[in-house]
Amino acid sequence: MNRFALLAALALAAVAGLPALAAAEDRAAEQIIGTWKLVSYVGEDVASGARTDVMGAHPSGYIAYGRDGRMIVIITGTDRSKPAGPVATPAEAQALLTSLLAYAGTYTLDTAAHTVTHHIDVSWDETRTGESHLRTYRFDGDRLTLTTRPSRDPATGKPSVRTVVWERVRSP
Repeated sequence: MNRFALLAALALAAVAGLPALAAAEDRAAEQIIGTWKLVSYVGEDVASGARTDVMGAHPSGYIAYGRDGRMIVIITGTDRSKPAGPVATPAEAQALLTSLLAYAGTYTLDTAAHTVTHHIDVSWDETRTGESHLRTYRFDGDRLTLTTRPSRDPATGKPSVRTVVWERVRSP
């Protein structure tokens, strides 16, 4: 087979595979759209391998991905308490703020790499504002698992990998 025929055959094979690739991208893009409720949030310390419940044993939260390319997430820790009075004391406010994680912005999917990147426009503590955070995603039925690359844990500052499992919220 001459060089031209080989290149033509390779180009034809690549073009023939494009509809399948586009269909896979469309499926992933459609599958992530919607609201997801938090199931678990586990961190693994890179140095020691120790695993911990990042926001306690029973955190609450939601993440939503919109068709417009925007996303928002809020996670609250286990056993949060309402302030005793109509205004939180400094200690109560501190406890509430340190048991909260929230940010919003845009997102992009890389279906070939199975990653979603959160481009953060606003965050609860400003440390993430302006950053882009890459997560590997995996779908398993009505569950979405997002896993970070090794990065700074916002609570401890130590390098860790955080895995967050979400379950799709169905319309009533």
